[in-house]
Amino acid sequence: QVRLMESGGGSVQAGGSLRLSCEASINTIGGRCMGWFRQVPGKEREAVAAIVTGCHSEYYGDSVRGRFTIAQDDAKMLYLQMHNLTPEDTGMYYCAYDSRRAPSYAAIDCRHNSRYNTWGRGTQVTVSS
Repeated sequence: QVRLMESGGGSVQAGGSLRLSCEASINTIGGRCMGWFRQVPGKEREAVAAIVTGCHSEYYGDSVRGRFTIAQDDAKMLYLQMHNLTPEDTGMYYCAYDSRRAPSYAAIDCRHNSRYNTWGRGTQVTVSS
């Protein structure tokens, strides 16, 4: 069973950038949902960005589109490049992977957190104004 480990979180000022990394313990399989989610206390975990592994399809949440970029480097690494950060981006960021076949090749179908069966422990991002 794959395990995920996030890194790269930290504290930055508004307008800054961070790059999050997610390392899988084993090679992920193509055609699976993989993504980044964030959560703040008292709120539901929301999708930030997602891909279908091995496919050229990306999904971004409305609040991050144009500022964040998700990328899979190889079968073990997933990244989230974040630019122009705002205090509203503050939260715990989780990497997620679903070992089952994705419902389609469209990453928008990977946006629901209930789809995923594997989660990392998260990395905290704090953006100050």
